[in-house]
Amino acid sequence: MIAVVDYGSQYSHLIARRIRSLGVASEIISPQKNTLELKNIEGIILSGGPSSVYKNRSPRLSDSLLKLNVPILGICYGMQLLAEYFGGRVAKSKSREYGKETIFVNQGNDLFKGLSKRETVWLSHGDKVEKLPKEFRSISSSRSCPIAGFFNRNKNIYAVQFHPEVVHTENGQTVLKNFVFKICRAKKSWNVKDQATKIIKDLREEIGSEKVLIGVSGGVDSLVAANLLHRAIGNKLYAVFIDHGLLRKDEAEEVEVFYKKGGFKHFLKVDASKLFLKKLKGVTDPEGKRKIIGYTFIKVFEDVAKTLGKKDKIAFFAQGTIYPDRIESGASSKQAAKIKSHHNLVLPKKLKFQVIEPLADFYKDEVREIGERLRLPKESLFRHPFPGPGLAVRILGEVSPNRLEILQEADAIYIEELKRAKLYDKIWQAFAALVPVKSVGVMGDSRTYQYMISLRAVTSVDGMTADWFKMPLDVLERVSSRIVNEVKGVNRVVYDITQKPPATIEYE
Repeated sequence: MIAVVDYGSQYSHLIARRIRSLGVASEIISPQKNTLELKNIEGIILSGGPSSVYKNRSPRLSDSLLKLNVPILGICYGMQLLAEYFGGRVAKSKSREYGKETIFVNQGNDLFKGLSKRETVWLSHGDKVEKLPKEFRSISSSRSCPIAGFFNRNKNIYAVQFHPEVVHTENGQTVLKNFVFKICRAKKSWNVKDQATKIIKDLREEIGSEKVLIGVSGGVDSLVAANLLHRAIGNKLYAVFIDHGLLRKDEAEEVEVFYKKGGFKHFLKVDASKLFLKKLKGVTDPEGKRKIIGYTFIKVFEDVAKTLGKKDKIAFFAQGTIYPDRIESGASSKQAAKIKSHHNLVLPKKLKFQVIEPLADFYKDEVREIGERLRLPKESLFRHPFPGPGLAVRILGEVSPNRLEILQEADAIYIEELKRAKLYDKIWQAFAALVPVKSVGVMGDSRTYQYMISLRAVTSVDGMTADWFKMPLDVLERVSSRIVNEVKGVNRVVYDITQKPPATIEYE
């Protein structure tokens, strides 16, 4: 097993995901974790993080980790920690590096076996190692970072300034594979497809004869979580679908049909769209919208629970939380920087139920693999991710019924054309967003002053990083023409070509 020490990087769990994809078990631990509790550790990876090692109160390297006497790989902040610990010097860099860069590789070490002399990697740092510790040797450099990697063969310690776990590092998986198998000599012990049976068994044992309430939607995460629970406890599961009115066009009806056909005896659809829109009136702040939607969900669920409680006692509340939800909410460690709130993570603090999160340790691609094991329909499993707060976070600024209708129509046209062009399955996520900035246009002989629609399409493995999809121009032209001609209130369409990072996939 490879332990990943989380120093607050948004990529910490992504490292673990990459290790698991190699067939090796991996566990995230905090820097404060008592190493005596760790078992079967074959190697340690120190993650990146937002701190600077030369500042007070920045997280430090624990002596106890080194006493485990297993190979160590430091990534970004992890590299700087190792440099400082062993007597090197770390300082603020005059030229920061964010995004794709080229590094020059010294191939005389096991970590870089199979790599070229020049490699494209993903860098994200403002500090750099200025002086190597004694008995350590540099193994890579970049245009503004002479020491972009180092190692000490005797101590079995390796470090890199770049992020091998990010897909934009072209041979990053080779670097991790070399560390896991050539340096740590780890044994294969992880198969995500075997997890479905284990999860169902664990759920049966944990829940026993009690009843469970779960909130479902049209998304993959709640779909797989609900079906795992349904396989485990059958009709003791109560599936509640809250229609907050912020869904894609016709989605509420599609969700209801799907679950009823799937044999969910206790399926309840609650139309709360008017309540949500009323609560969102006048709200423009993204976090404000997310929190209002989260709190409103709590209230609606509490009302539903009270109603159900008159007939049946429900002990558990289940939700489809997955790893990225936890990461971006700053829940992976004390050092993690919060990017945005996820409304489903607020619920457990308010509802008086024991909480069950069957998918909390899995990434989106793993969730889909589990769903395939359950033989769920591919068109549902591979539907593009959709945010819990719905179109509220794809309408920049205030959400109004008019803006909502405009976006639903534009988004429906976009997705329809992607499917017609057979591009939908080649894209990780695609959607339209409404930009509440009006611009001048001309339709016929008339001057217009209407909204702008931004189209977003990205490729990704797990949503932690993403690149923009190279959309064929004829498809973009067709989508733009249809939206402008068919959606009243729009006279301009743009295509977003920003990567994640620096941007996020969603707009809010």
